[in-house]
Amino acid sequence: RSRAGPALPGLIAALTVAGHGTDAQRRALAPFGEGEEVLTVAFREAGAGPGDPPAAIARDGRITGRPGIVPYAAEASAILVPALSGGEAALFLVRPGDAQVRPVATTTGEPAAVVTLEDAPGEMVGEPGGAAVAALRLNTLAAVTATASGVLAGALALTKGHIATRRQFDRVLAEFQAVTMQIADVYIASRALDVAMWTGVWRLGEGLPAERDLAVAAYNAAADAVRALYTCQHLHGGIGLDLTYPLHRHFGLGKHLAHLLGGEQAQLDLIGALV
Repeated sequence: RSRAGPALPGLIAALTVAGHGTDAQRRALAPFGEGEEVLTVAFREAGAGPGDPPAAIARDGRITGRPGIVPYAAEASAILVPALSGGEAALFLVRPGDAQVRPVATTTGEPAAVVTLEDAPGEMVGEPGGAAVAALRLNTLAAVTATASGVLAGALALTKGHIATRRQFDRVLAEFQAVTMQIADVYIASRALDVAMWTGVWRLGEGLPAERDLAVAAYNAAADAVRALYTCQHLHGGIGLDLTYPLHRHFGLGKHLAHLLGGEQAQLDLIGALV
């Protein structure tokens, strides 16, 4: 629940390709399904908002631009890259060997790299401005909020265990009213995220409109869930920052996911646009 891995970007890319790729592109997913290859996705360019068009440009199947920092770019067999084609957003599968890949350090510890494309060949997935682009957005919201739900659930479990055993002033922390009120707030934030996330994921899986529910889940993941993680840190005291104790992984990954979504205000703006 607290360690980042290639499953998140891989599943987002694979679900999108499986739903909107060609037969050949779908067959090429088999090694990923067997765990033999890594697939990843360029989430968003640096400085771009959640609704901004991609900065990369595609002409005649060749892409130029900088998709930003891509998780597992050097390890992947293919990167799903958004790019403008004929003035509309489109998706392309690009091989890392056809790109400039510069590894960078990340706060979560997962491998990542700055990817730069200069006339790199790419295979289009779906049509420009079509359902594939919308599917990538919704798959991303679903996967990121589901991961955030697990991260917060793990932090809540750690914190409950800590306050039930840590003693101060001859009492366990859980017997102090101020502590119980704060852990209750963490539980409420966790349940609110779960309800919105599961509703959106179910609707997405059933082929029903899911954008509003996933937008609410994304706001919870970027706002209340992050505040709940701060509360978990507070209730742990100094041990929460100890690198030999797992809470720092939950905190760091939860913050990373909130940034990946664009932050609290960006998600609130998107909800406002949907109302």
